[in-house]
Parts: sequence; structure tokens; C-alpha cells
Amino acid sequence: MWGGRFGGGPSAIMQQINASIGVDKRLWRQDIQGSRAHVAMLGKQGIISAEDVAAIDKGLQQIAQEYADGKLVENLALEDIHLHVETRLKEIIGPAAGRLHTARSRNDQVAVDFRLWVKAACDEADAALKALIGALLKRAEEHADTIMPGFTHLQVAQPVTLGHHLMAYVEMLSRDRSRFADAKARMDECPLGAAALAGTSFPIDRQMTAAALGFAKGPTRNSLDSVSDRDFALEYLSATHMTGLHLSRLAEEIIIWASQPYGFITLPDAWSTGSSIMPQKRNPDAAELVRAKAGEFLAAFTRLSVVMKGLPLAYSKDMQDDKSTVFAAFDDLGLCLASMTGMVETLTFNKAKMRAAANSGFSTATDLADWLVRVANVPFREAHEITGKCVKAAEAKGTDLNGLTDAELKAIDARITRAVRDVLSVEASVASRTSFGGTAPANVRAAIAAARARL
Repeated sequence: MWGGRFGGGPSAIMQQINASIGVDKRLWRQDIQGSRAHVAMLGKQGIISAEDVAAIDKGLQQIAQEYADGKLVENLALEDIHLHVETRLKEIIGPAAGRLHTARSRNDQVAVDFRLWVKAACDEADAALKALIGALLKRAEEHADTIMPGFTHLQVAQPVTLGHHLMAYVEMLSRDRSRFADAKARMDECPLGAAALAGTSFPIDRQMTAAALGFAKGPTRNSLDSVSDRDFALEYLSATHMTGLHLSRLAEEIIIWASQPYGFITLPDAWSTGSSIMPQKRNPDAAELVRAKAGEFLAAFTRLSVVMKGLPLAYSKDMQDDKSTVFAAFDDLGLCLASMTGMVETLTFNKAKMRAAANSGFSTATDLADWLVRVANVPFREAHEITGKCVKAAEAKGTDLNGLTDAELKAIDARITRAVRDVLSVEASVASRTSFGGTAPANVRAAIAAARARL
């Protein structure tokens, strides 16, 4: 392949560090797809004969079937998937196989293979995110009226509905879908034809190969950038990292909610493990592993960023490490999304415990302050202070705000009347949050309907 320049072969250690077939064999479909588009273009442009085109294309289809049947035999001496395909093609059709690489370099070959693969990976991420969002929407609809505590600083803050809480993750994951879509749209141009770095003297038709390979934006505009660019891989990893952050936050809440002090949920056996010594344990290992993987996604993005940050134009062998990083992130993301979807679909919510927790921690204190503003025309800052005194009095008495008598409330501020009790229940509090994006059940149902329409 490049031996004419050298008097001897590479050492065994050089072969090991140089070979990438163990990783890039995943690209065999894209490599054959790109080669078939390239050879068809070479024939149309009269660069090679129609007979050679037919033989090469038939041989490539045979190789595709062999590889689909698991017959790819790895050989370190052949380095990568590109040479494995070309060598096998030569075994099938003879010397005509050597014409396939006319007007092409492995630099633009791997660039187009990898882009095609990452484009498809974006679609797979979108499909998996869509499935998880669908599961969250179903559970949110089931629990549009289920009351639970909303938290700040992991302290009870205000009552919300479980449906509203789950819909927050729908919003996060919907943004993740848009990130993958944006990344895919930006990478939707074809580097094939850039050759090594400067283009080629052959009269190729790059528009033809771009169209044949499904690149909506046509060919890339600069041959140097075409073979130097791995932005598309970094953008995929960035979207994966952001998705991982959101999955990790959901996993963390599942872990907390499943713990005995909370008891908000019970995970089914399918998503739990036990202990080798403690027979009673039901551990949320699936959620914990999803939480851990969030760090792997950040590491993947950082790793490829560090590889790319100091590279001169155009191609450097450092870039061979891009695929192992992306493939690992792809595998982990698929597992995490599938695991989270399974957990969301099957976990059991303990509505009684959630409501009891929502009724603790003086969660309707803001409702008392708002009542003072709305009914007694008290400035909010003053209402805030009055309510704080009511909380202090209730705390000293060992009760909640509703446990203070009318007289005790009036002693704190004469403007507080018995009518205030209409806003102190968690049900009243939740029902009153009717502002756009609020937690009132009617709002939640409207948000679910809108999200389903976008899905």
C-alpha cells in the first residue's frame, strides 16, 4: 500500500500501535458505501472503465455480505478497515481492485466513513431519547395530580405535582434531542474528494458522491479543512455529555427517592440488585451506574478535545484515536438511555409518602405570604417577614402552619383572618400555580399534550 518508499517492513510493535482494525471495523458498512459511491462517480466521469466499475461494485457487495455474516478476518498488517476491504476486493476481482483508490486518499476516505457513522449515531440517540421522553410523558400523565414536595437545597420548598417534576426532565431531554439534530445538520456535508489534503487533478464530481451518500449540504468547501475536521465528532460527544448530565440528575433523584428516609419510589427487581451479606437490601445499581457514566461522557469529550487542540493541518495519526472515544461514548449512551427508560416505565411511586412529605417543612409558607399580599394588600417583603414569624411560632409549637389557631395567627399580625386557611393546604397551593409553566394539574396536562405534539 505504501511499501515502495521503504526498504523494510514495520516492526511487530509498530504494527500493534499503528493498527486500528480492532476499532474501526465498525465502519465497514460506511466504508463500502463510500467506495461504491466513489467508484460509480469514477465510471461516470470516464476515469475508469465501465467494466472495472461493474467488477469493483460487485466485489464490494460480496464483501458487504461476507462482513454481515461475520467473516471479517482481522490482520494487523493491513492496519485498518480500508485496507481490509481493498485487499479482500483484490482477492475477489484481481488487479482491477487497484483502480478503486484513484482520486482518493485514506484521509478523505476515513473522514467520510466516520461522518456517515456519526450521522447515524445522532439518529440512534434521537430515537432512544424519544423513547425515554415517551415513558416520562406517560408517567407524568398518570401523576398529573399526585402531590409531592418540590425542593431547593434538597430541603422541602413548595408543593408540586409529580407530573410537573417529571415534565422538567422532558424539557431537558428535548433540548438534548435538538442538540443531536443541530450536530447532525452541521456535519451533513461530504468530505469525499478532498483526497489527501489538496484535492485531486482528476475530473471528479463531488456533487455526485455527496448526493449518493445522502449529504444534504453537498461537498465540503475546503479540502484542507475536510480532512482536518473532527468538529462533528466533538459535537456528537458534547451532545452526549449534556444528555449524560441530565440522565445523571434523574438517576440521582431515583437513588434518593428509593432510599428509606424518602421511600417515594420502589424499583422493580429487574432494575435492582441485592447484597452478598445483607439479605434485605434492594440497591438501585442501574441508576448508580447511569450516574457514573456521566463522568465518562465528559471524559470522552475532554479526551478528543485534547487530541485535536494542538494539531496542525491537515491529517495527523493522533486523529486515529477519535473513533475509540466516540464508539465507547455511543455504547454507554445507548445503555444509559435504555436503562433509564426501563426504570421510568416500571418503577412504583408511593403517593401517600410523597404527599406526606409535601405537607412537611412549612411548604405552603409562600402561599401565606402571597395571601397577605393579595388579600391584605401587604407589601411582599413585609408579608415575607410576617410569614417567617408564623413559621417560627409553628415550629416552637411543634405543628405546621394550619396547626396554629386563629388567635395565634392574629396575634402575629391582625390582618390574618380565618380565610387564610383556604390557601394553606398542599392541594390549594398546587392548584393555585396556574402561571404558564406552573405546576397546577391543568397546566401539567396542557404541557404533556404540547410535548406529545412535538415528539
